[in-house]
Amino acid sequence: MDRYTVISADCHAGADLLDYKPYLEKKYHDDFDTWAAGYVNPYEDLLADTADRNWNSGRRLAELAADGIVAEVVFPNTIPPFFPSASLMAPVPSPVEYDQRWAGLRAHNRWLADFCADAPGRRAGVAQILLGDPAEAVREVRRTKEAGLTGGILLPGTPPGCGIPELYSQVYDPLWAVCEELDVPVNHHGGSASPPLGDEPAARAVFMVETTWFSHRALWHLIFGGAFRRHPGLKLVLTEQGSGWIPGVVEMLDYYHGRLVAAAGRAATAESKFGAGLAASMGASPGEVWRDNCFVGASFMRPHEVPLRDRIGLDKIMWGSDYPHDEGTAPYSREGLRIAYAGLPPDEIAAMVGGNAARVYGFDLAALDRIAATVGPTVEEMAEPLTEVPADATSPAFAPGGSVRVW
Repeated sequence: MDRYTVISADCHAGADLLDYKPYLEKKYHDDFDTWAAGYVNPYEDLLADTADRNWNSGRRLAELAADGIVAEVVFPNTIPPFFPSASLMAPVPSPVEYDQRWAGLRAHNRWLADFCADAPGRRAGVAQILLGDPAEAVREVRRTKEAGLTGGILLPGTPPGCGIPELYSQVYDPLWAVCEELDVPVNHHGGSASPPLGDEPAARAVFMVETTWFSHRALWHLIFGGAFRRHPGLKLVLTEQGSGWIPGVVEMLDYYHGRLVAAAGRAATAESKFGAGLAASMGASPGEVWRDNCFVGASFMRPHEVPLRDRIGLDKIMWGSDYPHDEGTAPYSREGLRIAYAGLPPDEIAAMVGGNAARVYGFDLAALDRIAATVGPTVEEMAEPLTEVPADATSPAFAPGGSVRVW
C-alpha cells in the first residue's frame, strides 16, 4: 500500500434552484414558477461564484481528486423546491405546503440519482425524506434505492414542539423495517434537529453550543425506543457531530439502562416505574447497540478526538472533508488528515479514511484503489506530522487546542 484510498463520508451537493424544475412532477411546475420567482436565497455561499461546486460534476471531481479524495457520501446542501431554507424541520402550516415539500424532496432525490450516475462508483447519494407520513417515507426509500442512491436516507430531527412523534415512537417502525430490509443506512446529520432559536447574537451562540446535542438525541431515542431490538440489522450513522463525545455518552446510557432495569425489579419506587418494561423493549444494552449497529461520520476529525478511537471503535469511524463548506478541510484535506492521523499505524488510518465508509455504503474499494493509486495521499506523506497550518485554512480541524466535548 503506497497510497491511502480516501472516501469522504461527509460532502454536500444539490442542484441550482431552477434546475430542480425538470425533476418535479409536471403538476407542480406552475407552483414552482411562482415560488421560485419570489424566492430569496438566505445562504451567501449559494450566491457566491463558487456555488457551482454543488452541482458542477467535473469541477467537483477535479477538486476532490486534487485534495486526495476519490469518493464521497453526498448529503444535501442547496434549497429543495418549496422550502424556505435547507432545513427539513421548517414549520409546515398546511397540507398543501406539506405535499409540495414532499414533491420538492422527491425532485432533489431524482436529481441526485443523476448526479451520482455521472461519476459511477464514486458517489453515494443520501436521499431526503419527511417523517410526517411514514408510509410515504417507506415508498421513497424503496424508490431511491431502486434509482441507485446508495448513501441511505437523511433522517430528519424531531425538535421539541415540531408536532410530529419523537424518534423513539414505534410509528416509525415501517421506516426502520424497510431500511433494514434493503440495507439502507439511516444517517442523522448535525444541525438537523435543533428547534428554532431566532437570529439574535445570543441565539446564534446558543445554537452553536446546543446543535450537536440535539442531533445526538437520535442515538438514545432509537436505543431506548427498541428500534434495534425489533430491527437488528438497522445501521445508524451520526455525521458531523464530532466524535469525542461518544465514549462518555455511551457509558452514560449504559449507566441509566442498568440503573433503570435494576430498579424495575425492586419494590415500587419512582425509578421502578421509569424502568418498567425497559429491558424487554430495548433488548441489548446501549453499549452493545453501539458496537453492533452504529457508526460515526467523523468530519475533519480533530487531534484531541483521535486518542479515543479504540473506545469509539476503529471500525466505526469514517473521516469526512465536508466539501464544499468553508468549515471543511478543502483544499487542505491532506493537511487535515496529517494533523489528526500522522504517526498512527497505516492499517488504522486506511480504515478511518476509507475502508469503513466503503463497508457501510457499499463502495467497491478495489476499484477506488486504482484511482487512489494516482491521487491519494501517500503513506510516507501521511506519516509526517503537520508542523505548519496553512495560513488561509478555515476548518475547525486546524483550530488550536481543543478538548473532548461533554456532549
